[in-house]
Amino acid sequence: MRIRWTVPAADDLESIKNYLQRHYPHFAEPTVRTIYERIRSLKAAPHRGRPGHRSGTRELPLTPLPYVVVYSVKPEAVEILHIHHGAQDWR
Repeated sequence: MRIRWTVPAADDLESIKNYLQRHYPHFAEPTVRTIYERIRSLKAAPHRGRPGHRSGTRELPLTPLPYVVVYSVKPEAVEILHIHHGAQDWR
């Protein structure tokens, strides 16, 4: 199964990286790498996350990181829709 990133999801990851580089530079690279690797793991187990709050979506909490990946499983790919910080009001 392929992973397909939407523009909003790629923008979310870029924003996370930029924020961490400004405020916590030593966490930026390992955090972004962990997020990316956890998302890649959906190739092998696309239904691993919990059912999402919006119809047709799933959510992958990235514990212990404070992020949640919102995605949908399509026949040909896992589509990454957004990456939210747990403290955001995104539901």
